[in-house]
Amino acid sequence: MSGTTAETTTTELSPGVQIPLISLGTWPLTGEDAAAAVNQAIGNGYRHIDTAENYANEAAVGEGIRRSGIDRGDLFLTTKFNTQWHNRSGVRDAFGQAARRLGTDYLDLFLVHWPNPAQGRFVEACEGLQDLVDDGSIRAWGVSNFKPAHLQAVQEAGMEVPLNQVQVDPEHGQPAQLAYHREHGIVTAAYSPLGGNGSFLEQTAVRDPARELGKTPAQIVLRWHVQHGRVAVPKSADSQRQRENLEVFSFALTQQHMAAIDALETGAPPRLDSDTYFH
Repeated sequence: MSGTTAETTTTELSPGVQIPLISLGTWPLTGEDAAAAVNQAIGNGYRHIDTAENYANEAAVGEGIRRSGIDRGDLFLTTKFNTQWHNRSGVRDAFGQAARRLGTDYLDLFLVHWPNPAQGRFVEACEGLQDLVDDGSIRAWGVSNFKPAHLQAVQEAGMEVPLNQVQVDPEHGQPAQLAYHREHGIVTAAYSPLGGNGSFLEQTAVRDPARELGKTPAQIVLRWHVQHGRVAVPKSADSQRQRENLEVFSFALTQQHMAAIDALETGAPPRLDSDTYFH
């Protein structure tokens, strides 16, 4: 895990693979809205784009990347596949279709979107992802919405999980989940990093450092994520907010700031229970 100096913009996902700590979330953007937002974000400095099969916007994301003119090697591209592909050959099919939609011949990171434990094939899906890493189709693999029990099943099959993308924000801190990640060297990526309604952005723990440092409350919360070593995946189609989301590496929060934001944790679970919800 990279350090927490203000300049740290990436963390090591696997040997030789650095993942940018701020990613552009693209759900629920589709069509031209998604293409324009991605093109604009790359122009604003984003180098990590996050999408998924279920967002129905991979082709639009690919179009935005093409419009930007960026060299593919300068971009970190993450997508996720649905539960229908949860077997070793199915994951290869999912990769082929995602790559075609995105207009790329490889992925930087490919994730199991939901474990769907009732189906009982998420370990096979992870084996399929490891196959894709082994043959160079993807640079790294990971999972999303996996609880510790799901992660443990994958580990018991002899695999180390590089990354788990889960819902994390100051009020949904998931301390037990994140403690498991730390114990096992799993990088945490936070989706909905600014929450659903953003009510905690009005809390003193966020407003005070924003005032002291001349930053927006959202920048303070994103800095809190990356200073903890997490990848944060905020969604924004607004050009100014996109730029602000990237401007979190030139300052640092104090230990007191960090502890005060940590203390906003309510104990609330993620809004979707991955033992039962999936697609």
